[in-house]
Amino acid sequence: MNMMTKEQAREFAAEWLPAWTGNDPEKLADFYSDDVFFLDPVIPDGVKGKEALLGYFRKLLANNPDWVWTQIEGIPMEDGFLNKWHASIPIGTKTFDCVGVCFVKFDDAGKIKRNEVYFDQSELVAEIIRLKKNAKQQ
Repeated sequence: MNMMTKEQAREFAAEWLPAWTGNDPEKLADFYSDDVFFLDPVIPDGVKGKEALLGYFRKLLANNPDWVWTQIEGIPMEDGFLNKWHASIPIGTKTFDCVGVCFVKFDDAGKIKRNEVYFDQSELVAEIIRLKKNAKQQ
C-alpha cells in the first residue's frame, strides 16, 4: 500500500489539471496508463484502455478548449488521492463554475490507472441544449 501525501497530490494536480486545457489530448493522455479505466458523467460506463481514452479526449477537449480546471483540495488515499476540483467552463457567452470530485489511482509507474469524475452537470447540459435549440431556430 502506498499513501500519497497532500503535498504530492497538490504537485501532481499542478501538472495534470492544466493539461485539460488547450485541446492537446495526447499531452493529457500521457498522464494515463495503457490499461486505464476512466469514467465521467458523459460516459457513466467508462472507457478502458489508453487508445479508447485518447479517442474520448480528442472529442471532449476539441469541444472545450478553453475550460480551466484547478484543484481545491487533494485528499490522500491508498495509491492515489481524491481530487476536489473547480472548473470554469465556457459555454456560449456564459462561463459555468462548477465543483466536483474525482478519484485518481496510480499504477507502479506513477501513471493514472483509474480516474472517476463526479459532478452535477445539469446546468451545463441545460445551457448546451438551449444553445443548440437557438442555433436550429436561426
